[in-house]
Amino acid sequence: MAQKKAFEVDSWLARPDPRVSIVLLYGPDRGLVSERAKAFAAKTGLPLDDPFSVVRLEGSEVDRDEGRLLDEARTVPMFSDRRLLWVRNASGQKALADDVKALAAEPARDAIILIEAGDLKKGVGLRAVVEAADIAMALPCYADEARDIDTVIDDELRKAGMSMTLEARQALRRNLGGDRLASRGEIEKLTLYAHGQKEIGLEEVRAMSGDVSGASFDDAVDALLEGKVGDFDTAFTRHCQSGGPPFLVLSSAMRQLQQIQVMRGQMEQGGRNAASVVAGARPPVFFSRRKLVEKALERWSSDALGRALTRLQTAVLQTRRRPDLSVALARQALLGIAVESARLGQRG
Repeated sequence: MAQKKAFEVDSWLARPDPRVSIVLLYGPDRGLVSERAKAFAAKTGLPLDDPFSVVRLEGSEVDRDEGRLLDEARTVPMFSDRRLLWVRNASGQKALADDVKALAAEPARDAIILIEAGDLKKGVGLRAVVEAADIAMALPCYADEARDIDTVIDDELRKAGMSMTLEARQALRRNLGGDRLASRGEIEKLTLYAHGQKEIGLEEVRAMSGDVSGASFDDAVDALLEGKVGDFDTAFTRHCQSGGPPFLVLSSAMRQLQQIQVMRGQMEQGGRNAASVVAGARPPVFFSRRKLVEKALERWSSDALGRALTRLQTAVLQTRRRPDLSVALARQALLGIAVESARLGQRG
């Protein structure tokens, strides 16, 4: 089988097999997929800023224009001995899988195919085609584990000429790992903030991680999205007991569900997966919440989201009419959504 285990990917990329002309990088960590794709592209030795040597395509573009990848692969290079065809944001496009299958059967002499994809199911579509081909390689990219995160931290500290205390590293590590590029971005932001210092301490990490006093209602909304009914009730109670108005939780929940509703529409209309939609969201989803939002997108349909938002709007109106019952009314509406989320999660 033309595939590697997750822990074997970096070593393969360090010394790619020259016989492989089709490389598929896939997985839920889109930042890691992108970073490794750039590493492989650099290994080809081709000038990546030369449009005659490197052709960049979108997965949706290949899907719309059937045979496009085949035509590009069979075009004779004009200014170099070969070309790199770099396909991004691939998912379950049938036309792309068909083109790759044809290229696996009759390899292009002058082209290298590099494909970046989201999380692909085993034995299905594009992934199945690549794994079955002799001249192809499928490379999975999953969220960083603790050891990988430490490597990323060390890389960025080395670039900045800095070190970090153990306490600061432990605090930083808790906020990283959902997406490789986002993790690097957070560390770069931290080193820039601490510019001029030789060592980064816990104070700098806390300053950059945004220790917001409103964390209790953020925790409540996150627990609601995950269907963790007990965690929601604890966070909501803590928020109200500290003097926080229940309207803040209702408002935050409405805002989050509205954003998820928009992204769910993009999934259904464009045939994209949750990881792809979240990675391209504008404004961007904060890196530490991407997995949570992806799961919410997968479990909540557009109809279910519409019902939940209607429930929240009704609760807002009721709390304004009866401020003396605002805590109970908000709790009832939000608990109902948390229970529904848990039920949808079990069904999925």
